[in-house]
Amino acid sequence: MTESQMDLSGKLLIAMPGMGDPRFDRSVVFMCAHSGDGAMGLIINQPAADLEFGDLLEQLDIEPPSRDMATQIHVGGPVEHGRGFVLHSSEYDIEESTLRVDEKFSMTATLEILEDMAHHRGPKQALLALGYSGWAPGQLESEISHNGWLTCDATTDIVFARDNAQKWEMALATLGIGPLTLSASAGRA
Repeated sequence: MTESQMDLSGKLLIAMPGMGDPRFDRSVVFMCAHSGDGAMGLIINQPAADLEFGDLLEQLDIEPPSRDMATQIHVGGPVEHGRGFVLHSSEYDIEESTLRVDEKFSMTATLEILEDMAHHRGPKQALLALGYSGWAPGQLESEISHNGWLTCDATTDIVFARDNAQKWEMALATLGIGPLTLSASAGRA
């Protein structure tokens, strides 16, 4: 990444109509890391079908919580579906295991955070994702330049919103854009 390129860590990617990859249709991706080595993010608005937090805890031999938890599980992306990631508020930290993205967001991928969440010792706000979205060096920049993605600042209101169906439109609204005004083709001067 050159000096003129922006570090998108802590930002949101908003999928444009017609981007060409159905796995990202109307998706919003929180960028956990972005550097000259590539990029890594988590889709924050695609819930995993038929998988509950309690079921996941049971599969991992973690004692489930004494009461139902409203933690949704998301499809974080097409890479490593069996691997879990927790995007969370930054007040929670596991030394040498938590990636602090910025002052609002951190990401942890250990069993310890799931145990803490199950026993109400976890972060104040959290989003659990299976799999992640990854880009090789220069790949994301190319997709952005070819009208595949818009970018905007990430807010806790969007990232941790309960209504996944509204996150795409909420992210667009931060840019003053309505979904009906988007074009699927890139302009050329």
